[in-house]
Amino acid sequence: MADIALHVLFFLFLAAFLAGFIDSIAGGGGMITIPAMLLAGIPPLETLGTNKLQSLFGSGSATLAYARAGHVKLSEQLPMAAVAAFGSVFGALLATVVPGDVLKGVLPFLLVAIAIYFGLKPNIGDVDKHRRMSVFLFTVTIVPLIGFYDGVFGPGTGSFFMLAFVMLAGFGILKATAHTKLLNFGSNLGAFVVFILYGVVLWKVGLVMGAGQFLGAQAGSRVAMKSGAKIIKPLLVITSVALAIRLMADPSHPIRVWLGW
Repeated sequence: MADIALHVLFFLFLAAFLAGFIDSIAGGGGMITIPAMLLAGIPPLETLGTNKLQSLFGSGSATLAYARAGHVKLSEQLPMAAVAAFGSVFGALLATVVPGDVLKGVLPFLLVAIAIYFGLKPNIGDVDKHRRMSVFLFTVTIVPLIGFYDGVFGPGTGSFFMLAFVMLAGFGILKATAHTKLLNFGSNLGAFVVFILYGVVLWKVGLVMGAGQFLGAQAGSRVAMKSGAKIIKPLLVITSVALAIRLMADPSHPIRVWLGW
C-alpha cells in the first residue's frame, strides 16, 4: 500500500497509547487498534499482522513493569509463555480453516459472561484463593487453548487469560493481570512469526504504534499496581462489555446477518 501520511501515523500512535493503557490493566486493546488501522485504510490481513507487532510492545512493556514490581517471576512463567506461543502459531496457521464466523458469533456472549462474573462476584480481590487446577494441567490445557484462540481470532484474549487465572489458578486479580500480560506476549509472538512469514506486517506502522503501546502500557500498569482490584475489576467489566458491543455493531456479524439486522 502507499506510504502513510504523518498525521495518520500520529493518529495511530495515539490509538496505540490508549490501547496499551487499557490493555495493560484489563485487556481488550485490540478493539481500539484494529478499527483504527482499518480506518486508516490498512487492508484487513495487514491489519492483523501489524497488530501483532505493535501488541508485542504493549504486552512486553506491561510484563516488564509488573516483573520489576515483583508481581510476576519471569523465569517461572516462561514455560507457560512458550506454550501460549506454540498454541498461537497453530491458531494463525489454521486461521483459514477454523470457522471464524462461529468464533465471531459466540464471542460477544462469552465477553458478557466474563463481565457478569467479575462484576457480580464480590470476593474477587488482590488476595490469592484456592487453586482448582495444578500448574502442569493448567499449562498443557488452558494456556495453549487460549493461545490458539489468540492466533486464529484474537479479541478478548486478555479477558480469557484473566478469567482462567482467577477461576482455576486461584490468583488475586492484580497477580492475574500481571501473569496475563506475559502469556499474552507469548501468544502475540507466536502469531507474529507466522504473519512475518506471510509478509503481511507493515513495519513502519507497527513500530510507530509499538512506541505508543509501550508508553501506554507503562502508564496503565502503574495505575493497576497502585489501585489493584479497585481499578482492574470495573475496567475489566467495562472493557468486556464494550468489546461485545463493538463486535455486535459490525453489520457483518453472523448473529446480525442471521437475524436480518
